[in-house]
Amino acid sequence: MLEDFSIKAQRKIIHIDMDAFFASVEQLDHPQWRGLALAVGGGASRGVVSAASYEARKYGVRSAMSGIIAKKLCPHLIFTKPRFERYKEISDQIRDIFLEYTPLVEPLSLDEAFLDVSDYSSATLIAKEIRTKIKSKTGLTASAGISINKFLSKIASDWNKPDGQKTLPPENVIEFLESLDVKKFHGIGNKTKLKMYQLGIYTGKDLKEQTEGFLSKNFGKGGKYYYQVVRGIHNSPVKPQRIPKSMGVECTFEKNLSSELFLVEKLKNIAENLEMRLLKNKLAGRTITLKIKYSDFKQQTRSKTGNLYLSNKDLILEQVKVLLYQEKLSNSVRLMGISISNLNTVKKENEVKPLIKKSQLSLPF
Repeated sequence: MLEDFSIKAQRKIIHIDMDAFFASVEQLDHPQWRGLALAVGGGASRGVVSAASYEARKYGVRSAMSGIIAKKLCPHLIFTKPRFERYKEISDQIRDIFLEYTPLVEPLSLDEAFLDVSDYSSATLIAKEIRTKIKSKTGLTASAGISINKFLSKIASDWNKPDGQKTLPPENVIEFLESLDVKKFHGIGNKTKLKMYQLGIYTGKDLKEQTEGFLSKNFGKGGKYYYQVVRGIHNSPVKPQRIPKSMGVECTFEKNLSSELFLVEKLKNIAENLEMRLLKNKLAGRTITLKIKYSDFKQQTRSKTGNLYLSNKDLILEQVKVLLYQEKLSNSVRLMGISISNLNTVKKENEVKPLIKKSQLSLPF
């Protein structure tokens, strides 16, 4: 048992951080830039680097750096203007992946977010699965940090970048924090770091040896924060900015289908996947929507609202079949999807995910 925080207070928090997101999107969309030093932002006299590829970072190019300085550090640096609409488009795809696992998602920006996955037996495996799914769906890599709170998971996500992850299980937290240089603590900027160094505080161990009174006297309101985080205490919950209004699964077929019998078989698989997502997120809904995209790319939706909240695959399929047979198909079908809305999320907005269950204490973090 750790001396600084109780096992009752432990949660399982993942911090996902996309790797050089803006620059990676540009390299994804422009194959000729892959493997080259690239900066998103202006290279003119007043230009600022918004993001730099890993190839550019090897030369010391960093975000928020003057374009002129960046060019001096890396003369062959390629500049491109940011395309925020495109970044938002991919960010939304990534956000949808997060919501497959938990409704408790706190976006920090377009390229990073916290996820509370306390109900899962292994946050490490969930993080790996999410990263794999992001790469498969978008072609981009993400790194992850996994630990008992937001502070620790954010530190951990920087550890094995790019395209890696680090888990800080409860039993390793204190030792890790004590060995950490204070400049690695989030919330300790350059000015505070220098002041700590002047006071002989170089590592987490040095910081932990100080009294709360001493830290408050020298660092004001930040003193209490430093006193707590170096002991692994950071109770800020993951705060979702939006509650999902619907949840759906769709499938594009290898060949266009026109037989309703074959379509029902496909809908069975879709309903099974939807049931899994609903159960994972403890959701159910009253409105079932069938989405049909024809071979000519025309799209049609058919919906049905009942009195009961549904999450069972068989009950969902029963309603979907009614919608399928509601009217004749106008063409062969290339894609079908099932979504469920009018969800039971009314009380979830301010809900905090349950703490780690006693039955999970023996399972891997």
